[in-house]
Amino acid sequence: MKKLFLFAFLLVGMLSMSAQAQEAAAEDEITEEEMTKFASMEAAVAVYLAEKQATLEEMIKSDEVIGGAARYNELKRAWGNEEKLAEIEATEEEKNAFQAIQDYIDSLGKDVVEYKKELIMDNEVLGAATYNKVKKAMDSDPAVKEQIDNLIAEIKEGSSSEDKTVEEATEGDNL
Repeated sequence: MKKLFLFAFLLVGMLSMSAQAQEAAAEDEITEEEMTKFASMEAAVAVYLAEKQATLEEMIKSDEVIGGAARYNELKRAWGNEEKLAEIEATEEEKNAFQAIQDYIDSLGKDVVEYKKELIMDNEVLGAATYNKVKKAMDSDPAVKEQIDNLIAEIKEGSSSEDKTVEEATEGDNL
């Protein structure tokens, strides 16, 4: 009788553990909506970064002191070496303008990280729990990562074609 009771107790314990494992597995499964939210967040961050990079390019091209990308690159190669800066005859104004651009570049990474963090923490956009869940699934399953990468690409492609459509539609308005 004791053996039967012990066997029944072990059987109930194993069934309980099995049910808990299935519940945990079900909780770890990510939904299509969660993947789409994650992909949308990543695509939004990519668009934000592209906008910042476009601003940087415009800063370099339009800077009257530096005079464009060629001089910027020349200053960049010499930056940090006073001899080289003297050799290319860098003025104080050019150094200051170059430093302002470098400060903007340095702030880019922080800005993008902050923007991404805001999106992750916003429960309407994604939410930290969903971010962690999807990130964990991506790290553990290459198929999930590939699926999300494809979603990100689709979203980016869709937004860039929408942007072109908007640009084309508004071009006629500039008469």
